[in-house]
Amino acid sequence: MNGTLQIRDHLLSELETGVRTGASLIRLIRSEDWSYRPQENMRSLVELVHHFIQITASDLAIMQEKGEAEVGVVENSLSGIEDIEKLEATLWGNLEAYKAYIVSLSEEDLLNRSTKAFYMEHGHLQAQWQIETLTHVFHHRSQLYNYLKQQGHELNFFMLYA
Repeated sequence: MNGTLQIRDHLLSELETGVRTGASLIRLIRSEDWSYRPQENMRSLVELVHHFIQITASDLAIMQEKGEAEVGVVENSLSGIEDIEKLEATLWGNLEAYKAYIVSLSEEDLLNRSTKAFYMEHGHLQAQWQIETLTHVFHHRSQLYNYLKQQGHELNFFMLYA
């Protein structure tokens, strides 16, 4: 396997770590935690969890140049759902669809195919989108960790890499 595809696979492995450890945090949520909102101008815990779960699906839609309305449907499709098992199944299903797309790209497409998000003036290469998705997942996993810490959950740094 060449270096480009090895890097692609390393990034996918890290993404899976972010999703797996995010899922373990989601499984800790108590029913009374869902409405927690650290500040009025921030997402509630349920909104954050829904966003986290949909990152790979919405980022995939953006990478595939779906319009704002289509991406909005993806991002809002979990509204009202607090069932942990359903949420976790959606999280893993979204990751598998994202991975299938990334792995289907040729090295040429990964490195040179540019797609433009509906909100951007210029496009990104598929490899750049892959890095964007990875950082997006880890950013919101960190928020989830902090929300749960603020709600009194016993958490430690090592859970983020187990």
